[in-house]
Amino acid sequence: MSKNKTIQRTRMWKYFVEATADIILEEGVPNVTIRKIADRAGYNSATIYNYFSELSHLVFFAAMKFLKPYTEAVVQTYQDPQLSAQERYLRVWEIFCQHSFQNPQIFHAIFIADLGSQPEELLSRYYSVYPADLIAIPEELQPMLGTYNINRRGLISLELLVKEGFLLQQKIEAVNELTLLIWQGMFTAFLNNRSSYAPEEAARHAVRYIREIVLNANQLNLEDETRAGNTSPLAPSL
Repeated sequence: MSKNKTIQRTRMWKYFVEATADIILEEGVPNVTIRKIADRAGYNSATIYNYFSELSHLVFFAAMKFLKPYTEAVVQTYQDPQLSAQERYLRVWEIFCQHSFQNPQIFHAIFIADLGSQPEELLSRYYSVYPADLIAIPEELQPMLGTYNINRRGLISLELLVKEGFLLQQKIEAVNELTLLIWQGMFTAFLNNRSSYAPEEAARHAVRYIREIVLNANQLNLEDETRAGNTSPLAPSL
């Protein structure tokens, strides 16, 4: 593809992503449709499918544009030299819970929704079009913040706890799975209006349960079954 065609294609791609972001801001994720995006961008619906294979991809890319406050808070936490790895890990979970319960549709679109393809491929495409968003993330944090597979993000973070002596290596898989299950359970109930908690309450309860698991992990009977050939049931879907 020639340079001019690549530039033109990127420009069109941005038109549709930014139109989607405008609709999300005004009407929310559930009200995003291909027709609305096309009308907002000034093109017909068929044109969109020349650039995106399905609506969930557009929503994913547009939702990424709303993550800056969350990412900045995580970066600030990791740059605090006074925090231990354990304190940092728990603080990052607190930030994630606070932002996800305040913006459930955005976090669902990025971390949970069925995208019909690997999120890493979509993420790579996003950063190729918006490279400044990746540059703003310190290089040492890019392995974690540069993946939206939350199973992998958790494992990367927990390795630091092992390195500093807060967690036994054989507990990593189980702790990661338990913390993710706590958040997913609370988050799904909240997202589907099956919880009476306000966002702040839901985040606080999730963080409390996660904190108890992490602080007491080494005393719990959490054998790592993955070494026996069983893999986490969370991994394929995140």
